[in-house]
Amino acid sequence: MKNTKVLLSTIWIFLTVNFIFCDVFTLMYSEDLQQILNGKAGEIELTQEFLLLFAIIMEISMMMIVLSRLLTYKLNRILNLIFGLILVLVQLGSLLADDNSLHYIFFSIIEVTALLCIVWLAWHWKNNQVQSENKPIMQSYA
Repeated sequence: MKNTKVLLSTIWIFLTVNFIFCDVFTLMYSEDLQQILNGKAGEIELTQEFLLLFAIIMEISMMMIVLSRLLTYKLNRILNLIFGLILVLVQLGSLLADDNSLHYIFFSIIEVTALLCIVWLAWHWKNNQVQSENKPIMQSYA
């Protein structure tokens, strides 16, 4: 692996964009939009508390874009494992909890796959890779 930090950050970017577009597509589907306008998402009531929880969950992927590049090896690896696994469970729970539209199923499969890639990369990331990842790309020869 060339640079695990950059690769993890890139997958978090990919994942976040998928989350956003899935939600945008949901607003284009009249049945889902009507439910949202009535304050529901399936069987879930869209309260301020639920939306705050949803915002916190979505913030994880956005936060990990930056943290994957900035954190030290150990904390980086731990947070990618923990947040990757948490979001896999959240995504699988939402996928299996309700009767979902085809686009939601499609995006969910992509999102779970990306999250499993994050977990796999973090799990297999060895500390000896960090030294080569922190070396500058171009060195001064002066």
